[in-house]
Amino acid sequence: MGSLKRSALAPKTFPRISGIAGVALKTARAGIKSAGRDDLLLVTLDRGTTVAGVFTRSATASAPVQWSRKVAASGKARAILINSGNANTFTGAQGVADVRSTAAMAAHTAGCRSSDVLIASTGVIGEPLPVNRIENALLRVQSSRRTASWLDAARAIGTTDTYPKGATRRTCIGDTEVSLSGIAKGSGMIAPDMATMLAFIFTDAKLPAPVLRALLKEGIRTSFNCITVDSDTSTSDTVLLAATGQAANRSPQSVTAPQLKAFRAALKELLTDLAIQVVRDGEGASKFITVDVSGAASSAEARKAAL
Repeated sequence: MGSLKRSALAPKTFPRISGIAGVALKTARAGIKSAGRDDLLLVTLDRGTTVAGVFTRSATASAPVQWSRKVAASGKARAILINSGNANTFTGAQGVADVRSTAAMAAHTAGCRSSDVLIASTGVIGEPLPVNRIENALLRVQSSRRTASWLDAARAIGTTDTYPKGATRRTCIGDTEVSLSGIAKGSGMIAPDMATMLAFIFTDAKLPAPVLRALLKEGIRTSFNCITVDSDTSTSDTVLLAATGQAANRSPQSVTAPQLKAFRAALKELLTDLAIQVVRDGEGASKFITVDVSGAASSAEARKAAL
């Protein structure tokens, strides 16, 4: 990102995103993607953070996806480690071992267990992950007090992206104001069932993991799973939603709770915003269109007709 010509469909500016209580961002130059730019992002999350994830349906899912599926299924996490430049896909047993190693490294840096670390990787496939470079970068992260901005974080996870992608919303759960912010990367191999993309959304709301999971799946259905650029599906697709619980809202026990109406709408808006930014950065894209279908017998039929 930076050396590529910016998409003609790109937004004029990156949004102003304030911090989310319970979320800390740090970036580093590991030398995986290219020299002279950050290509590693470590997100640390306060204790009590709940998480949900939606992942690629590809039968050849990457080693990081296989690892993160298990962590997300637990409903809790303390850190997310993301690297660009290498997808750690089609790397066999070595790729699995490398995920385990990098999760342990990130856990040491974040002060948690490996099983509380989510991993995401994006970039070239079929090449071993340079674990030693990640280890050295994390050592620098651990010794540095510098925190990254959302713009820094969005840039660090990009590969063939021509611009960083971010979005933010403020809404309420009951009488309590809560914030949502997220970043995404994606440019090529964009097809429904997410796209070759990563997206990370954070909120300070207090939400149980089952509720968070249902909200994310619902939001993905009408956002990232409704976009296409080139009809290719990737092995690394990952969308993660983390709720730190730092807001003082009453925790809803059901996804149908009335106080979640505004939050649900805001989450869908944010996911759609990020999904549209991904499409607008499609490799060589010069046009952006939406397809509206009316008169269909069901949403499934409408989706089929649109695609």
